[in-house]
Amino acid sequence: MAALLPILLLIVLMYFMLIRPQQKRMRAQQALLSAVQEGDEVLTTAGVYGFITAMEGDVVWVEIAEGVEVRVAKGAIARRVDPTTTPTEVPADDTGAVGDATPELPESTDAPHPTDDEQ
Repeated sequence: MAALLPILLLIVLMYFMLIRPQQKRMRAQQALLSAVQEGDEVLTTAGVYGFITAMEGDVVWVEIAEGVEVRVAKGAIARRVDPTTTPTEVPADDTGAVGDATPELPESTDAPHPTDDEQ
């Protein structure tokens, strides 16, 4: 009986460390897929952001640019993107003036790349 105790402890540990969290993730993904609607902004598993324009069973039409729609499997939706809020004002520096957030870059010394017409 004493030899079975470590084996049982290992099984219980594996259940709480591996199986239970995986089931929780699967339930959350299923809840997400059942909750998405037309008009939602989503992120696909391929990393593409877009808005759902139509749903047909397990197929979802996602608009990734104006006038560009792709057909995606519903299971490929990774998450719903929350609407972005307006950015806050840039804090003032010590002088009270609002600083330029983008640093100036030096001029490039590389020659421009030829286009297909120039080759």
